[in-house]
Amino acid sequence: MAPLSPLLVADLVGIAVFAASGATAAVAKRLDLFGVIFVGFLAALGGGIMRDVFINVQPFAFVDWRYALVAVLTAAATFRLHPTVSRLRWTVLVLDAAGLGLFVVTGTLKALDAGVPPLGACIIGMLTGIGGGLVRDLLTGEIPTVLRREIYAVAGLLGCVSVAALDAVHLQRPVSIALAATLTFVLRMVAIRRNWSAPTAS
Repeated sequence: MAPLSPLLVADLVGIAVFAASGATAAVAKRLDLFGVIFVGFLAALGGGIMRDVFINVQPFAFVDWRYALVAVLTAAATFRLHPTVSRLRWTVLVLDAAGLGLFVVTGTLKALDAGVPPLGACIIGMLTGIGGGLVRDLLTGEIPTVLRREIYAVAGLLGCVSVAALDAVHLQRPVSIALAATLTFVLRMVAIRRNWSAPTAS
């Protein structure tokens, strides 16, 4: 079991917010307790498992019990303490944006630490960030957010590029994590507020 570090803490926080996001979406679909925990668990850990497979390491979700425990407890707490139905959609969007920011950053840094070149690390980081939301949307019967016109994957990719650049100039890890995750979160929320979208075919 790895000792606590800024990267691990960010990873666990990202798992918690994605678990809450997945569980909240499942509550909105009126799933039972098992269904809520199941969706929250996969939403929280799906992107990290993809990341670890790509960098050829054992998935931390299966090795470190803290990952699974945080996901299950957060999903269960969300089931018990979820807000009113009228507020569920906004809550899901905020939690998802926070999870996206944290996961793209940790995914990129872990890929860099594994020796992946910056370009590949950014791609892996983006997949880490969108993987959990993709699983959540598929399990709850929604068109995945990443496939819609909204600025989602692009926000994640910019977060990856920013944390890779900050890491290249040897900025302290806690600072680079905070800056890049905040950039991704703010960009995603502004895109939602202003209805920014990528072009689609006519």
